[in-house]
Amino acid sequence: MTLREYKKNKMKDPDFAQAYAEIRPEMDVIRAMIDARTSQNMTQKDLSERTGIAQTEISKLENGTRNPSIRLLQRLADGMGMVLKVSFIPKDAVDVSMDNYHHG
Repeated sequence: MTLREYKKNKMKDPDFAQAYAEIRPEMDVIRAMIDARTSQNMTQKDLSERTGIAQTEISKLENGTRNPSIRLLQRLADGMGMVLKVSFIPKDAVDVSMDNYHHG
């Protein structure tokens, strides 16, 4: 059974589906932060030096033990030469795109 098949089966359980939906925004932010940093070939230390945000704090953000503020996300984006963009999109569009998302 693949991870995708396992998730599909687990999503049939309403309690699991609700818990998954509740953590998905945080997981999406974490994935976006890590993807942005690695796309710039930056280490957490590099990002720390550029932003003045302690490397330990960046680590906590990336491992999900600290939730970032919008202001902190903007500082991180600026340090990577990027702009923070937050979107509100219809749930049905997200559900379709996540069904097609391949976890790598």
